[in-house]
Amino acid sequence: MSGPRVNSFFLGNSSGVNFSIILSPRDAETGKLQLANCSGSKRAGDWNLDVTPGVNISKVTVSLSRTLELCLPNATECCPSPLCMVETLQVSACHGSVMLAQLLIQAEIFANSSFAGNVSENATVMPNQAFKPLGSCPCNLTAGACDIRCCCDQECTPDLQQLFSGSCFPGVFGGDVNPPYDQLCSSQSMEYTPEWFPFLCVQSSLDNTPFLGYFYHGSVSTPKVPSFTIPLQTSPGKPFTGYREGDPIITEEDEYFTVPQQSMAGQCVGNAPVAYLHNFDVKCPTNLESYKEGLPHDVRINSGTADFIQQSVVYRAITDKGKFISENEDLLAAEVRCQNVTFAEHYKFIWKDMNIEQVNVTVFLGSLCDGEILTQRFTVEFLSLNSTHGEELFENPGYEAGKPVKAANLNASDPLGSLNIWQPAGRGLCASATDRPVLFGVDSYSGCILEVDINEDCSFLRGNVTEKLNSLIQATHIGKRDNSSYTDLNDWVEIIRLDPFSSNVSTGGLKGICPDIPANLNIRLIFAKVGAVQGIPLQEILAVQISYSTVLWQFQCGLGCRNTLSFLPITASVQFIEVPAQPPPPVTRYQKIYAEFDCNQNEVCWPQLLYPLTRFYTGEPYSQCLAKGLFLAFLVLLATLMSNPWFSKLWSR
Repeated sequence: MSGPRVNSFFLGNSSGVNFSIILSPRDAETGKLQLANCSGSKRAGDWNLDVTPGVNISKVTVSLSRTLELCLPNATECCPSPLCMVETLQVSACHGSVMLAQLLIQAEIFANSSFAGNVSENATVMPNQAFKPLGSCPCNLTAGACDIRCCCDQECTPDLQQLFSGSCFPGVFGGDVNPPYDQLCSSQSMEYTPEWFPFLCVQSSLDNTPFLGYFYHGSVSTPKVPSFTIPLQTSPGKPFTGYREGDPIITEEDEYFTVPQQSMAGQCVGNAPVAYLHNFDVKCPTNLESYKEGLPHDVRINSGTADFIQQSVVYRAITDKGKFISENEDLLAAEVRCQNVTFAEHYKFIWKDMNIEQVNVTVFLGSLCDGEILTQRFTVEFLSLNSTHGEELFENPGYEAGKPVKAANLNASDPLGSLNIWQPAGRGLCASATDRPVLFGVDSYSGCILEVDINEDCSFLRGNVTEKLNSLIQATHIGKRDNSSYTDLNDWVEIIRLDPFSSNVSTGGLKGICPDIPANLNIRLIFAKVGAVQGIPLQEILAVQISYSTVLWQFQCGLGCRNTLSFLPITASVQFIEVPAQPPPPVTRYQKIYAEFDCNQNEVCWPQLLYPLTRFYTGEPYSQCLAKGLFLAFLVLLATLMSNPWFSKLWSR
C-alpha cells in the first residue's frame, strides 16, 4: 500500500471471528516473517483495524492515524524525510486459537507534498522578463516539497527523482525555458538548411534567446472565469437595443434559445442557438435510447426591448407514424418498451423592426418504441407582422442568406428561369439525379456520374456533357435583388458565359480516350452589401460568371475488361464572392512613398537602420553600442578619404 488507508474483504460468516493486526512481524536476526498468532489486537503502533460485518462478507479496513506532513524546523510528529515510513503489517482472522485467514501488507508511504507552514508576507521581486525568464522551473509549484514529474525541482532528492525520471514534464513547463531556436549556428531543427545558413547564422548563448518574454506578457490581470450563461447586451438602466440579423435569441434566464440543428459535419446538435431572421428546416434521426427532451416550452423569450414574451404552444397527436419511423426491428412482444415523445416542432416568430412580437409553437407527439428509428423534424420560420395570409412581405428587397437565387430567361415569352445544382440519389447516376436551387451565400459542390461506353465518340461525349451541365442553368439573367421585377431590365444582371475550350486533337483512332471533356461547371456570383434596411444588410448580386473546366477521360478497365461501360464524374460548383460596394479610392503618391518606409508593410525597414544606436535598443549596454557606432562611422569616413584622388597624391609625396 502507498496511501494511509487500504480495504480488503473477508468472505464467510464473521460471527465469532476475532480480527487482529501485528506491526513488524519480521525477525530482526533472521529477517524472516514471524509465525502468525491470534494474540494481537485491533491497534498496532499508528495503525488501526476496523471491521464492518455483512452477510457472508466483511469489510476489513487498515488505516494510519498519524500525519504525513514533512517536518519543519523544531517540529515533531511529522515525517523527517520524503519517504515517511516503510513497515510490514499482518492482519489475522482467528476463531478461538484457530487461524482462518491472514493478510500481509507492505506499507511504503511518502510524505504529502502540500505545504502547511508559515507563509512569508514579503513581496516577491519579479525579474525583468525581457532579460531573464520569469521562472527557471515553472513546474515547481509547491514550496518546501518535491513536485512529482518536475525534474528541475531542486527540492526533489535523487531517490525521489528516480521514481519519475522517465516521465518528466517536457518543454517550457518542465524547465526548458531557453529552447534552441532555428537561427542558431548549432541548431539542427531546420529540415532544409539553405547554403547561406553558415554565413548568416547567429552565434550566441541560450541566455540571450528570442523567447525571452514570449511566454509571459509581464502584466498583471485578473482572471476571467468563463461562463456558459450569456449576459444581456445591456447594463442596468439601459434598455435592450433589439435584435439584428444573425443575433442569437436570448431567454429570460440570459441563455440562448436553442432548437436542434445540423452542424457542418451533418450531425444534429441539440443545443444550437436560434439566429434572428434565419429560417431552417432540419431532420434529426434518433431512437428511444438516445432520445432527449429539448428546451421546455414554458421558457420566456426576450422580445428585444428587455420585455419577455411567453410561447403559445399547441400540442397535436401524430396519426401517420410512417412519415417519421424509418426502421422497425423485430423484437419480442414482452421486450417492447414505448414512450410518448416529440415527433416534430414548428416555431413561428412574428417580428417587427428589431423586436419579436409573438412566438407560436406547434408540437406533434407520438409513441416511440424500442427498435424504431425516429426522424424528428424541427422548423423555424420568421414572419413579418405586416405579412398577409401567411406570406411575408419583402421589407428588405435584398437577398437573405439561405434564400434561393432568383433567375430569369428574359429572351423567352415566359421569363421564369432557374439556377440549380445536382442532388444525387441512389447510385449517384446522372439519369436518376434531381436538382435543387442555388441558395444565396451558400457555397456548394455537387455532381453525378455519367455512364460512358468504350466506343463513345468524343465529339458526341462533349456535347452530351455540355448539355447536361447547361440543363442546370435555365436562365439568361440573375436578379440583383430578391424582389427584382421581370419588367425592369435594370433589376437583372446578364450571365457571363465562358464557353468550354473546343479541341481538335486527334486520338489517332484510339478507343476509350477523349481529351478536353468539359466535366466541371463553375458558377461564380459576385455580391456586395450596398446598404441596410432597418438594421438588416441589403445584399445585391453584381455579376455572374459561368465557366467550364476540362478533363481527360480515359476508359477504366475493370477485372478482365468484360464490361464495356465506364464512368465519368461531372460536377458543378457554386462560389459566392463578396466585394466592396464601391471601389476603394486610388492610392495617392504620398501613400505610395510612405508605404516604402512603413516597417509594418515591408521586410526592409530603413527608418530602423540606426536602431542599435538609439536608447530603445536593449540588447547590450548603450555605451558599447555608441562606441561600436562611432568606430563604424570612423571606418566609413576613413574609406571615403582614402578613395579621394588628392589623398593618393598626398600619400605619394
